[in-house]
Amino acid sequence: MACLHDHSCEDHDCSSDWSLYKHIDLSKVSALNEAVPGSVKSVFKAWEQRLNSSGVIHAFVYSFVVHFLSRHWHVSKKRVSSVGVYSQVNVPEHLESNDGDPELLVYIPFTTDVKIKSISIVGGADGTSPSKMRVFINREGIDFSDAQDMQAIQEWDLVENLQGVLEYQTRYSKFQSVANITLHFPDNFGGDTTQIHYIGLKGEATQLKRDVVATIVYELRPNPSDHKTKSESGGGLSHVE
Repeated sequence: MACLHDHSCEDHDCSSDWSLYKHIDLSKVSALNEAVPGSVKSVFKAWEQRLNSSGVIHAFVYSFVVHFLSRHWHVSKKRVSSVGVYSQVNVPEHLESNDGDPELLVYIPFTTDVKIKSISIVGGADGTSPSKMRVFINREGIDFSDAQDMQAIQEWDLVENLQGVLEYQTRYSKFQSVANITLHFPDNFGGDTTQIHYIGLKGEATQLKRDVVATIVYELRPNPSDHKTKSESGGGLSHVE
């Protein structure tokens, strides 16, 4: 889906209308070879916030409080277990691979089946942007060995996209009824690490929850021979103004 309009897409909400951000099951998003565990979750955000790469996270720490109050004030641990002290910890809001190993694998599950039209990647500067992307759909538990041996549903040679104005079109007929998607980034543009600041997915949600889909499949038990595959459509690169 290309947005080649003569106006600001933020002002007219062109990209937000198609964003799948709200359908990502963020609590289950994961990555392999991330330098900071859990940092992959920070790259998923609203389209208009795609260039926001600094922020604050809140760490919930109460073990010291529980110990101190129970030992010195004779307050039961059960009573103070709900007492919390929030401390702000400044961390970079981006995904980065371990030093000397640029490969990344990102698993993205959805709360409902979706149809994916395009993918946008905002990488890091100084050669740390990913240079290639391979995609697998509806495959759980893929590791690097699997990704190298398996045939991707689609692959792209990426360009450095520091402003988030480029998006990569999918072969739309292949990206229907997507419950989860895995993105494989095997290399970058020469940096010691690979950095990703934003991953954006555009498309449509079917509004059919995964448990409902499972029930329908179980009850109807369709015959695979009754379903024919449509021809593939090409995928390319679009520029978002």
